[in-house]
Amino acid sequence: MNYTELHPIPGMAPAGPPWLLKATVFSVMAIPPYLVVEPIGASANLPEMLALGLFGLWLLSTVLRLHDPVVFRHPGRAAVLLLLFASCVSYAHLFAGLSGASTVAGRAAADRWILLMFAAAGIAFVTTETVRTLKDARVLVRWVLAGGTVCCLVAIIQFALHTNPVDWMKPIMVGFTDNNSGISFQERASLMRVSGTTMHPIELGVVSAMLLPLAVWRALYDRQGWKRLHWVVVALFILTNAMTVSRSALIGLVIAMVVTVPFLPRTAKRWSLVLLPFGAAGLFVGVPGLLGTLFNTSTAGSSDSSITYRTEDYPLVLRMVADRPWFGTGPGTWMPVRAIDVLDNQYLLVAVTMGVIGLVGLIAYLLVPALAALAAARGARDGELGLLAAAAAAAGFIATVASGTFDSLSFQVFALLLPFFIGLSGASWLMVKNQLDPRRTEPSRADAGKVPWG
Repeated sequence: MNYTELHPIPGMAPAGPPWLLKATVFSVMAIPPYLVVEPIGASANLPEMLALGLFGLWLLSTVLRLHDPVVFRHPGRAAVLLLLFASCVSYAHLFAGLSGASTVAGRAAADRWILLMFAAAGIAFVTTETVRTLKDARVLVRWVLAGGTVCCLVAIIQFALHTNPVDWMKPIMVGFTDNNSGISFQERASLMRVSGTTMHPIELGVVSAMLLPLAVWRALYDRQGWKRLHWVVVALFILTNAMTVSRSALIGLVIAMVVTVPFLPRTAKRWSLVLLPFGAAGLFVGVPGLLGTLFNTSTAGSSDSSITYRTEDYPLVLRMVADRPWFGTGPGTWMPVRAIDVLDNQYLLVAVTMGVIGLVGLIAYLLVPALAALAAARGARDGELGLLAAAAAAAGFIATVASGTFDSLSFQVFALLLPFFIGLSGASWLMVKNQLDPRRTEPSRADAGKVPWG
């Protein structure tokens, strides 16, 4: 399997994203994570297994010195390593018996968290190291948007027909069973919220907002395929976002527009100012009851139980953090008996389970790659590269805000899509760095040797 070693060989073309990475990012959006290999457990869904394979092959090639990951260092990778380190320390603290009662269920949950973190690292690291040019980025983005399109189409069928196309996948997924952790339908006021191939409508709303700027980037710059079809995909993400009837989804759309519109080409920027109000009006007319439902849920305030459940968590969290402030109870170990004790806030959840060290790692994991991508967007000399970096930044900022409205990393589509954007942040950051320093040898031109994931 041909791939690149980081020693310059003049004239050698870059290999591009490997097939395993493309299959992984497609499956993250297209294959429901609640279809698992039952004897292995909840971590044995197809996207996570592929991502763990990526990490294993990346680690093996590093140990065997088939490539040099140091060349690809960037702020986002440091943030990934910090959260991974915090997770491992809290994990060791749990298994050493220093986190209080260590139950079988708690240790199994901690195992699942660690596996998820390694899977996320695999996607982030391999994305950065294989997306070395804008051509590479276009290739990989096609795959992740193809998976996102499948997810949107499933959601539209769910919303329009109140039937779940995921049931049609199950006979094809031989050896996989439904572990019943997903919520395909959920009523809100007069509308039926849907989740597509994700685990919950809120998750679908957030990830569709994260992917929207990337879909716009492709529609503007990717010459492969039918141009109008690219804009249809953009419309699908907007429509799907609205069908989730989620405040988090709406906030995500606003963040996506605020971050990316300044980096649009001049003509596209003008069109956006014209089309946005008409598009919103058409959406509300085309989906009866959507405007009233969104208005009611957005202005309910303290009368909305979904808000009061979140605010009532604070006293409980403060007591638990005071008991174990540094390393928490162990990653993934919060398993409440009462529904009211579910922590619908990733920051609170990590503070309880991984303590202060975990909370610092989580904030860095969410915010540092977004800030690095935004800096890259501002420094890019090429409009296409600038918008690509802005799309990665927008996804990171959406994830940062949304993690305060739901326990984001408990949902595997979000948890495995975010590291793709972290890797894309690193790739765009390195490409901009190469633009600003022509004397620097670009990793994309250093192609020789073999590594297992190529």
